[in-house]
Amino acid sequence: MQDQLRLIEKYVDEPVWAVVGASNNPAKYGNRIYLKLKESGYRVYPVNNRERLIEGDTAYSSLLELPETPAVVNMVVPPAQAPVVVAQAKTAGAQAIWFQPGAESAAAADWAHENGLHVIEACILVQLALMPRPEGTESAPPRSHSLPVSSPDPTTSTR
Repeated sequence: MQDQLRLIEKYVDEPVWAVVGASNNPAKYGNRIYLKLKESGYRVYPVNNRERLIEGDTAYSSLLELPETPAVVNMVVPPAQAPVVVAQAKTAGAQAIWFQPGAESAAAADWAHENGLHVIEACILVQLALMPRPEGTESAPPRSHSLPVSSPDPTTSTR
């Protein structure tokens, strides 16, 4: 648990993220997470192989197409898609895979660990809510102001 907390604290401060499963549907977490990261000052790239634009921004069909390497790849896709995403993240040069609740895959997480990627299983929306932003810091990602918490039971979450 302590390792997860340290990883959360480290990677929540990374400025460049990709959201795999970003969506235009405001009812989906892929949309909420993408917009919240942008609003919080991160450079965030939407990855969706069915959409050309997400919230007016260019969407990429693969992590391998991004114009820069994200430190963190946030996954909001079904667990069955996780192995492909994790392999792309490694090839693209990402440092960490952030599994949202409900997107976890033990096999993909094991592969990520074995191949030098950090694995985080937590909700980024919860983490951002715990870290209030000082006025006038719109262009910088939040700094950790409180201890992160682990995600709620993923079997109770919905996309």
